[in-house]
Amino acid sequence: MTHFSRTPVRGALLSVFLLVSTTVASFAQLGIGRPVGNKMVDAIIVKLDNQIVLKSDLDASYAQEEARAEGKPLPLDLRCRLLQGIVMGKLMLAKAETDSVTVTDDQVNGELNRRMAYFVQQIGSEKKLEEFYNKPLKQLKEDLRSQVKDQLVQQKMQETIAGKVTVTPREVRQYFSRIPKDSLPYFSTEVEVGQIVKLAQVNQSAKQATIAKLNDLRARIQAGESFETLAKQFSQDPGSAAEGGYIGFFTRKDLAPEYSAAALRLEPGQMSPIVESQFGFHLIQLIERKGESFSTRHILIKPETGSKDVNESATQLTKLRSRILADSITFAKAAKDISDDKPSGASGGLLTNRQDGSTYLPLDKLDPAIFFTIDTMKVGHITPPLPYRTDDGKDAMRIIWLKSNTPPHQANLKDDYQKISQAALNEKKNKALDEWFKQNRGSVFIEVDPQYTDCKVLAPTTL
Repeated sequence: MTHFSRTPVRGALLSVFLLVSTTVASFAQLGIGRPVGNKMVDAIIVKLDNQIVLKSDLDASYAQEEARAEGKPLPLDLRCRLLQGIVMGKLMLAKAETDSVTVTDDQVNGELNRRMAYFVQQIGSEKKLEEFYNKPLKQLKEDLRSQVKDQLVQQKMQETIAGKVTVTPREVRQYFSRIPKDSLPYFSTEVEVGQIVKLAQVNQSAKQATIAKLNDLRARIQAGESFETLAKQFSQDPGSAAEGGYIGFFTRKDLAPEYSAAALRLEPGQMSPIVESQFGFHLIQLIERKGESFSTRHILIKPETGSKDVNESATQLTKLRSRILADSITFAKAAKDISDDKPSGASGGLLTNRQDGSTYLPLDKLDPAIFFTIDTMKVGHITPPLPYRTDDGKDAMRIIWLKSNTPPHQANLKDDYQKISQAALNEKKNKALDEWFKQNRGSVFIEVDPQYTDCKVLAPTTL
């Protein structure tokens, strides 16, 4: 999608800390460097109070902009602009520490899980992601934890500084009028697509078969076999199976409530009865407690769904589709009330653009399964139930709605008010951030590597 901002740093100041690229080539954003030989090649290029900027931080940001540019030439001073943005982030961290701005462990864990799920989806599987980095998934999360925490704190500081900034319709029109006619972006075809997902509900016979299998494993462990060995052999949790079922330390709130409740009833070394959660059935062993945290290992087995279970989901969606077409319920309300996909359900079923948060999706960036589904659809049409497999491997059915289809066009206020309004808002928020930066840049000690002194990293970021 074409952006109104003509300077990469400008958009980055508001959202760089949580942006995720759609290319495997930009996995540097994970914050985990791939090794060169047996050593990591890195260096500190900026020190700001107790914060540092590594060369790898700057290289990762530059690689992200290269991926977005898709082969187009980048500004010669891009590295300096990016470094300015990173230094602003470090200044926010320093001020957040003095102003007691913090985030919770739950927020960090939630963001870690979201990122990992996204990257797993992009690369194809957890196994491929682990092979790419030669590390288990839980280690990737731990390597990324401190960076994600910093990014969430930076985001919270940005919200404190510019979160209350708004724009009026007049300011949106004024913003648009300042864009030279020959610089107006040209938008490719964009669509708004909604979905309602119903997971296949596991039948009782499949559940009982799973429980029987886990009870057999439990008996074998009680008879002397190794929990870890059996976890490696039978557990269907790819993130922990290779580690003998070990998932590390978590608090009660970090895990499924059924899992936490069962684990906390155990003494170290004890094994639980069979526990059911949204992920399947678990056999849990408590390893250790440290204050509010505890470590466990588990064996997870997921009951298999059959064609009958999937057909029941299809029947539910067929009836729901008839109600929507008969105007007895709107697609948006049905998605919020009934869809098993909570992220899209919260937005009335509409899929959102990861780049700008809008509901407008460039046609050439769509998931192929959706692209080929809507390719011949008319606006307003809702498909019959279609087979679907969720990101975490669950069988489901879904119906897809084509809400709108906007042909290629040059930006204008009538068709693109939402985008123009967001761009105007970003500009106004950036001015608020610039003002904050000017007021606070003198409150920190900074040391810059001589190679980067020409970047003037504490200069105003007005571009």
